[in-house]
Amino acid sequence: MKIATFNINGIKARIDALPAWLDEAKPDVALLQEIKSVDENFPREIFEERGYNVETHGQKSFNGVAILSKLPLEDVTRGLPGDPDDDQARYIEATVVGDHDAIRLCGLYLPNGNPAPGPKYDYKLAWMARLEDRARALLAEEIPFVMAGDYNIIPQAEDAATPESWREDALFRPESRTAFRRLLNLGLTEAFRARTQGPGHYSFWDYQAGAWNRNNGIRIDHLLLSPQAADMLRDCQIDKETRGRDKPSDHVPVWIDLAA
Repeated sequence: MKIATFNINGIKARIDALPAWLDEAKPDVALLQEIKSVDENFPREIFEERGYNVETHGQKSFNGVAILSKLPLEDVTRGLPGDPDDDQARYIEATVVGDHDAIRLCGLYLPNGNPAPGPKYDYKLAWMARLEDRARALLAEEIPFVMAGDYNIIPQAEDAATPESWREDALFRPESRTAFRRLLNLGLTEAFRARTQGPGHYSFWDYQAGAWNRNNGIRIDHLLLSPQAADMLRDCQIDKETRGRDKPSDHVPVWIDLAA
């Protein structure tokens, strides 16, 4: 089962690029972030005609997450538990059934948190604490699950081309990276680093200052696997080349292949 995460930075802006990538990469499941669309305006027909089931959790002009799946989706829930007053569309869950196993999919768009310190950074850390609580609850069920999306976290210095320039940024502050490590310390596996080591691997390049041409990137899109899902991991790759195409997102897809 091929499961991808992709921050598309606006479905309207990526109305040609996203279907083209789906036709080429052929993921069984794509977890999307920053769709920037209310549910009723999401162009689901484009994806349904390609054989995808579509579930969205949208918001006008900002945020928004979605799941595209060629396999049936069951028990779809929207919103990260833990704060009933949080109205930002950043989290969606569903179960997908493969040939051998059912996988719980958790698609997330973690808050950026800048400027830090400040209220937006407090929200980011509180959101990560809620995500940790959700991971604990899923781990207690002993089911395979994948928490995938734009984490807005640079885990280590090797995950940035110029780590010194991110030192005070919410994506790289010690509190952010500590919260990310707390997730891993629950027993989750960061899929890409389970397969590939070393610097020079990025999933985001800013539109400004020629970041793409200079390969001044960061790796902030991650797939965290429960122990049961990690046992199924066959591969994890970054589709870097999509960043150099026409009208690209500033993120690129990251995908795993599970023996599910």
